[in-house]
Parts: sequence; C-alpha cells; structure tokens
Amino acid sequence: MIAFRDVAARYPRASDDALRGVSFDAQRGVITAVAGPNGSGKSTLVRALIGRVPTSRGEIRVDDASSRDMPRDLFARRVAVITQREELTFPVRAIDYITLGRFPHLGLWHAADERDRDAIEHAIDAAEVRPLRERRIDTLSGGEWQRVRLARALAQGADALVLDEPPAFLDVAHEMAVFELLSRLAAAGQAILLVSHQLNLVARFAGAMVLLHRGAVAASGTPDDVMRADVLERVYEWPLVVSRDPAVGAPALVPLRKITKL
Repeated sequence: MIAFRDVAARYPRASDDALRGVSFDAQRGVITAVAGPNGSGKSTLVRALIGRVPTSRGEIRVDDASSRDMPRDLFARRVAVITQREELTFPVRAIDYITLGRFPHLGLWHAADERDRDAIEHAIDAAEVRPLRERRIDTLSGGEWQRVRLARALAQGADALVLDEPPAFLDVAHEMAVFELLSRLAAAGQAILLVSHQLNLVARFAGAMVLLHRGAVAASGTPDDVMRADVLERVYEWPLVVSRDPAVGAPALVPLRKITKL
C-alpha cells in the first residue's frame, strides 16, 4: 500500500541526511510500526510522505502511484495522516474540525450528504469523542485533542492511516483503546503506519516493525525479529533486557539502571 524505496532526505542547512536510503512496505491489513531513538528519522518519514520535506533520492509510492506526482485531493482520499504537531489558527468546535476530514471527498462547493454524515458520526464514536463534539478545540486537554484528531483522520475514510506518536498525552485506558481500534482497522484491511516510542505497546499490536537508527534501517521484520537485546542496546545505547509480556507473550523491553560510583 505505502512503499518507501531507498528514500533519502536532508533538511535545509543540515550537514547530514535525516533519512539515508530507507526502504520498507506498509501493507494493507497490517500495523507497521516505525520505532527508534530521538532524531533517528521517524517523523521525517511522515514529513517526506506528505511532501513537507523534499527527498533527494528514492521514491515513496501509494499502491502503483508516486506520492510526489499524486494530486493532493487524491492522496488525501487514499492516505489519512496525523502528524506529531498541529496548531490551528482559529479555535473551531471539535465537530467542525472532524468534518474537515470529508473535505477531500467534497471539494469547495459541495455540501455533505448522508454518506459523509454517516462517516463523521462513525468516526466520532470510534474515537470516543461524542461528549467533546460541541467543545472548542482550545478548551480540550492534550489527550482529548489527540482523540479529536484521530476522529478527523477516520472521517476521511482513507485506505491507509498514518500516525506519528498517537499515544501522546493519552492515559492508559485511552492509549489501549486507540491501539485496539488500530488493530480492528488493520483486521478490516486498512494499512496502518504507526510511528511510536512505545516499543512494548507496539510489540503487542504490530505485525511488522522497522527500527531506525541515524536515518537508516537498523532492523526490520516481526516484533520478535526487531525486539532483540543486542539490536536494541546498540541502537538506544542503553543496557536492557528483553523478556516476554506475561499477558500476550509479545517481546517486552526492560531498561536497566546504570550503577555508577559517586
């Protein structure tokens, strides 16, 4: 569904590439998780996908089309993206913001029809934000705002959903609810590309993982392939052990303390 092929990118005035020949696929029906330390290139992948940072080499494809050549309205109907940061100029109501998710289907001069309204209502229920729908977004907590942003992305009805750090600001219950929702969407055939620092949570839900280190792929495969102590210690530069999640048997990272003498 979304394919990165030898993608390289560098920010203006930077001395090194933020991405150095990254290649992997995010397939339909699978949660593909991208993990790695701060500055490893995770968010840059998302920015390259939506054209906010230019690529100097390689290609990003959505099915059989280059994302670079795809018209923006068509791209938005195929791929819904939740970036890590977003600031709105005007404090609109949550329902008005969520309705923006239908814009790629409507254009400038078409009113929402019953199908659009159904998509909006379904997204509101899926993201569990019905009590927030009449609230202005500048009155929402960080976690509430994240869930409203998820509802907007769901309302797009795209074939793929790309999320950069979706658990940010969420409490444990809503964090788990979001991952359970993503799991259901993947099971229904949607492609889910997820950027996250939450390695243990990702290992529970992802079918594929990509570990980035200094802009390149350090490991990829299943969570069992990637969540190995020798690999993670080298990438994160911290002592750790990998055990098993007692609830589901997924690999689980346990960071160790560094004991130093005073």
